[in-house]
Amino acid sequence: MSEQEYKHIVRIAGHDINGQENLLQGLTKIKGVGIRLSKAILHQLQLDPYQRLGFISEDVISKIEDLLKDPVTHKFPEWYVNRPRDRHTGRMIHLIGSDLEFVHRNDIDRLKRIRSWRGIRHSLGLKVRGQHTRTTGRAGMAVGVSRKK
Repeated sequence: MSEQEYKHIVRIAGHDINGQENLLQGLTKIKGVGIRLSKAILHQLQLDPYQRLGFISEDVISKIEDLLKDPVTHKFPEWYVNRPRDRHTGRMIHLIGSDLEFVHRNDIDRLKRIRSWRGIRHSLGLKVRGQHTRTTGRAGMAVGVSRKK
């Protein structure tokens, strides 16, 4: 591999990644791609996970992007996706990047709009998943135990 083939910044799925990263860690820089999905993609494409991202070719990048767009059709298990049974389509889909942020924000807004318990907790800025709030999650000045003088 000559020096001309090396790219300092590689663009995958609309995200710029440093060419010095190895493939395994570089794919996890994309929002919605974790270490497990990254390993599965590299295993399916039979790529070396420790190869530098700057040395991969454009056709390999396009294959990675195809796998990221719809992993279920490429023989991945359904539990790999981050959006099972989507509300609008009913399909198992995997979202990455800004699409994931947009759908997450819409889900929270829907909970607030229908005034569900979780939506009310989100709108008040409190813990949503049943955690204790007596001593944790305080914002602003901490309220502690006051002693008598």
